[in-house]
Amino acid sequence: MTSAAIRELSGRGIPLPGDDIDTDRIIPGRFLRSVTFDGLEAHVFEDDRHQNLDHPFNQEKYQGASLLIVGRNFGCGSSREHAPQALMRWGIRGIIGESFAEIFFANCTAIGVPCVTVSAEDARWLQETVAARPELELRLSLEMMTVRAGDRTIAAQMPEGARQQLLEGTWNSTFVLLEAGEAIEHTAARLPYLVGF
Repeated sequence: MTSAAIRELSGRGIPLPGDDIDTDRIIPGRFLRSVTFDGLEAHVFEDDRHQNLDHPFNQEKYQGASLLIVGRNFGCGSSREHAPQALMRWGIRGIIGESFAEIFFANCTAIGVPCVTVSAEDARWLQETVAARPELELRLSLEMMTVRAGDRTIAAQMPEGARQQLLEGTWNSTFVLLEAGEAIEHTAARLPYLVGF
């Protein structure tokens, strides 16, 4: 049993201009009281969307988009697993940006949402291109580490460990532990501090 390998994602993009967009903006703190992550998608960028009716997540032309295009230091601030969960449940399957906060990146990888970095110029170009052509299909290849938009191919980067987890389908640690259940039991049976007490 393994989680699904992720080699390539394709879909329409949604541009989100701005740098240092923190997790409290992605999902405001008052929505963290839920026991499960169910329904969080309804509150993605809740406050930003009320303050700015032209927010990309309000616009009809971006509904159904699956690749989010962001700027620098996306997902900074408090470590809340709810932020990537809310984005994923809204429909985001991958995120392309200039850089990501480390814990946000790890939380995304743990739920199978790849975050790849591109240059600042390429991130701006992608945001502008998708804003002008929201119907354009983007292709994010984790095998080739590229983002394709129309005739243009952009080099992308990602830490190799996270990339391998996604490519091999080992990004879900629960599945990895379940798959290794017999080996774990065998090892535990040989440990003196677990046997004979």
